[in-house]
Amino acid sequence: MNKQTPRLLFIGIILLWSIYTLFPTFKFNFLSDEEKNDLRVDGKLQSLQEKVLKQGLDLQGGMHILLEIDIPTLIENLATNKNTKFYTTLNFTKENYNLNQNFIDEFIRQSENDKLKLNRYFSEISSNGLTIKQTLEKERDDALNRVLEILQNRVDEFGVSEPTIQKQGDQRIIVELAGIQDPSRARSLLQSTALLEFSLLKDGSITQNLISRIDKILKGNSDLIDIVNNINEESNNVELNEAKTSNDQEVSMTELFSSFNNDTLISSDSSNGVIIDQDIFQERPFSSLLRNTGNDMGVPEKNLFAIKKIIQMEEIQTSLENEASKISFSKEKETWTLPEGGTESFYKMYHLESNKGLSGGLIQEAKASFYNGQPIVSLSMNSEGAKIWSRLTGANIGKRLAIVLDNNVRMAPTIRSKISDGQTQVEGFANMEEAKDIAIVLRAGALPAPVNIIEERTIGPSLGKDSIEKGTRSVIIGLILILVFMIFYYRGSGFIASTGLIFNLILVLSILSMLDATLTLPGIAGLILTVGMAVDANVIIFERIREELEKGKKSKSAVESGFSRAITTIIDANVTTILAALILYQFGSGPIKGFAIVLCCGILTSMFTAIFTSKTIFNIITNNKNLKSLSI
Repeated sequence: MNKQTPRLLFIGIILLWSIYTLFPTFKFNFLSDEEKNDLRVDGKLQSLQEKVLKQGLDLQGGMHILLEIDIPTLIENLATNKNTKFYTTLNFTKENYNLNQNFIDEFIRQSENDKLKLNRYFSEISSNGLTIKQTLEKERDDALNRVLEILQNRVDEFGVSEPTIQKQGDQRIIVELAGIQDPSRARSLLQSTALLEFSLLKDGSITQNLISRIDKILKGNSDLIDIVNNINEESNNVELNEAKTSNDQEVSMTELFSSFNNDTLISSDSSNGVIIDQDIFQERPFSSLLRNTGNDMGVPEKNLFAIKKIIQMEEIQTSLENEASKISFSKEKETWTLPEGGTESFYKMYHLESNKGLSGGLIQEAKASFYNGQPIVSLSMNSEGAKIWSRLTGANIGKRLAIVLDNNVRMAPTIRSKISDGQTQVEGFANMEEAKDIAIVLRAGALPAPVNIIEERTIGPSLGKDSIEKGTRSVIIGLILILVFMIFYYRGSGFIASTGLIFNLILVLSILSMLDATLTLPGIAGLILTVGMAVDANVIIFERIREELEKGKKSKSAVESGFSRAITTIIDANVTTILAALILYQFGSGPIKGFAIVLCCGILTSMFTAIFTSKTIFNIITNNKNLKSLSI
């Protein structure tokens, strides 16, 4: 066996592994649209895409989203003993401050103008105004860091490769998601606060008493018509994107109250035959807008906006607080058939205990699966949660328990028995994708404050395709020029170096694919620099060999001396470059990290191809006894 055989086998194995790793990428890129559709139907396209070398936002398109933490809500959550005066100052600040201003500074300044004593609402923090301000700023910074970490965990589980998630200022976060296929799903995943609560439902008789009290409050209000008109006017002024929330669809209160002063009050969908007598409305202004759906009260879709505005009235909120209760609605609307014929869409309304029996912070694991053909999320609680869950279910057998996610009731089952193992299931999801997303946000944890999308850009694949073509063209042109120069200047040895350069590029791309890294435009720049570093190593080696040949040494001896003299210089230059790349990766942002990763991989592979691979080929050539001179 030749001494070079083990080295050749090792090089061959590395080459075969590189080709095998990159084969899915080549196959995917050469598939036609029809072939991709066929594979998509068979379910094989996703499996193939998982093995493909991933491309960044600048190459394949995607979403750029700028998020802002809802600081007013964070302050509201930190405050205690909140009253109308507190909300007046908070809302005024929220409506008048500029996005470029510091909200906490503006809130403190407005509090001083309104003579609002902050120590009354933040007594748990301090009685000193300066300490309160510093604590609020600390909570804001902590919330930003927690949101950053939670979003990173969510996106990682969502399956987006090499996302860019970084802070901008003291309350904003930039998120870049490459190759995203479902923008609406991504937005929902990023904005979901994932506040999971388990709350007992109030007894039916208590709920009926509440509804009667609300009727009396509205009926006894001499300004009932003004209230209706205000709701009507506010509904007309609500923009479409504000009128459509997770529960609210577009509602026309104009039609609902248009004939208030006539003999009858006609709903917005008169084709359903729903007519509310004016006398009934004046007698029962709240309950007449509801529907009895059996165990729960239903709110027709067209009445939801009015019901929510009525519940937000100060007198109603005071009544709810006095009996430690709150009103929540189902997330999804349902449809039922009216006795008169036709159908009507409605949401269920739940009267809950305001004190949550259990919070989502005690959830240890959340998994999406199917049960009886329906998507569910199975929850496992930690030891503390299991104890509370056991005590809660054991003491309330026969009562209903609402599972509330982001203030929407997902389901309200009846407790049949004591549950001691800390396990439960959440149902009521539209599809498996929604169940998976909910499981993701529950595992990642709840956001400490809501986040709002203030800027969103979608980068189309055409721009990415153009970037790929230009970047690829630059690499190919640069590589061809270098190969031609090396062959022209170093002859046969230049051909060996050119072969090593091509092997080097294949090796770099295969390593990136294996590491599940993402290739970006800065990464392509790293590839070009890698080619230059590899050429530099070959030039140093070849010049050393030439010097040895000029001294009169034979080819074999000149090659040995040339490589041994050059290796120290090559290692020194490449190690310093690797250190620089590591620093770039540690402190750089997304694109800079992509450049650093490619550069590190490229330097390591260029050393392998320039020193190990080229040396093996030279050894085989110089071992030929018929060799008269070395082509260099």
